[in-house]
Amino acid sequence: MFEQTFKNIDDILHKDAGCGSELDYVEQTSWILFLKYLSDLEKDKQTAALLTGKTYTTLLDNSYQWSVWAAPKLDNGNIDHNAMTGDDLVDFVNEKLFPYLKKFKTTAEHPDTIEYKIGEIFSELKNRIQSGYNLREVINLIDQLRFRTHAEKHEMSHLYESKIQNMGNAGRNGGEYYTPRPLIRTIVKVVDPKIGDTIYDGAVGSAGFLCEAFEYLKSRGRGDLNGRPDNGRPNLSTKDTEILQKKTFFGKEKKSLAYIIGIMNMIFHGIDAPNIIHTNTLAENLSDIQEKDRYTVVLANPPFGGKERAEVQQNFPIKTGETASLFLQHFIKILKAGGKAGVVIKNTFLSNTDNATVAIRKELLTACNLHTVLDLPGGVFSGAGVKTVVLFFEKGAPTQKVWYYQLNLDRNLGKTNSLNEADLADFIELQKTKADSPNSWSVDVSEWLIPSSASLKSPENQTYDLSVKNPNKKEEVTLRTPQAILEEMKALDKESALIMDNIQLIIDNE
Repeated sequence: MFEQTFKNIDDILHKDAGCGSELDYVEQTSWILFLKYLSDLEKDKQTAALLTGKTYTTLLDNSYQWSVWAAPKLDNGNIDHNAMTGDDLVDFVNEKLFPYLKKFKTTAEHPDTIEYKIGEIFSELKNRIQSGYNLREVINLIDQLRFRTHAEKHEMSHLYESKIQNMGNAGRNGGEYYTPRPLIRTIVKVVDPKIGDTIYDGAVGSAGFLCEAFEYLKSRGRGDLNGRPDNGRPNLSTKDTEILQKKTFFGKEKKSLAYIIGIMNMIFHGIDAPNIIHTNTLAENLSDIQEKDRYTVVLANPPFGGKERAEVQQNFPIKTGETASLFLQHFIKILKAGGKAGVVIKNTFLSNTDNATVAIRKELLTACNLHTVLDLPGGVFSGAGVKTVVLFFEKGAPTQKVWYYQLNLDRNLGKTNSLNEADLADFIELQKTKADSPNSWSVDVSEWLIPSSASLKSPENQTYDLSVKNPNKKEEVTLRTPQAILEEMKALDKESALIMDNIQLIIDNE
């Protein structure tokens, strides 16, 4: 039901003059979906209140409720044919509905309420659907969707993720909006957050890391002493549920569209009032971060290849225009002592020899225990065109030994042949003991951090080079056939003869 509805909506928006790309389709579908979702949420709360003998006051005034302006119903359950459409509908949405919802940001009691998030969402976007008839068709389709049962919400969250993936696959936005979920789930499993942790993503994008961490904690509960849920069932108390809803997940996002999608994605996954702030994370001065601002877990995939202005670089002790390098400094600083992190970054960070990158690598190795590096093949990020690694580290003790795992697959990754969890199963299993294998090995880096005449003699040690060099994999040298060598020798002989003839001709003409 959901999948076909989404396809039909895209077909309608494709015809509308105000929507020109997959990004517009997701944005416009999002705000209408949200209002329908909110309507169903309110119905659930009204039902719950009736069962306990209480009264429930709806968030929205009557004229702005979904059942009044969007989908007034006849007695047979069909939408009233007199429902607003055309210019009347567009005028109502643009001139009344959006301004009304935007005001919730200033009237809400606290930022961690659903009222505040309503205000934020409708302050950040606008209706781009120009035809009121197209808007009416979209509303009618979305009204058919239900978000009442757990199964319906689960299906909705997965299909919304697929919409975000389509945005990523649209081209240049591959790594910006969508990190492959098998990779995120693997990172979350290795970092292994617990209920009570505060989990942070300063480049939140579509909030994939926070959503997957939520699903991970929700499914595991507090677990027994071995880290497994008791009797195979999550043992979440009411207090645990409240902690997960309000005190666990935090994020920041600079771009408006990604910010909206991130909030929507978390709401569809079951977090009613996501703690995501619309701000440029890198505009925060690192020296202003205090203990109260720190988190116990960082999960992130900061933007690849971005550049920041000189005034932003002034917020960091190690100045560089490379966005990802600034984010890594931010993550190290904002982690609590003993905190854990899993961060995706371009593989060139491991070996670049510019002063800033060398200094950040030294800071990472001295302030944190960089215990694991996962080297990913090309094609993991559709449309991004870069090779990446995942850095797993814990703050508070210097690095002694780094365990590397090189993901070698027997196929090329792409849109139709993407990374899956089975590809990463061997990594997850070996990482538990950091065992050696044909694809994994350990490097002792402790001597790099101890000044000595031996270490100072090595240029590589001075740059803290962490590049991936698998000692178990011999370089394959392609040997040419004797016939190919003879053919090349003949070609070179012909070229030499031609040169000699030209020289002789010059001499003869003098």
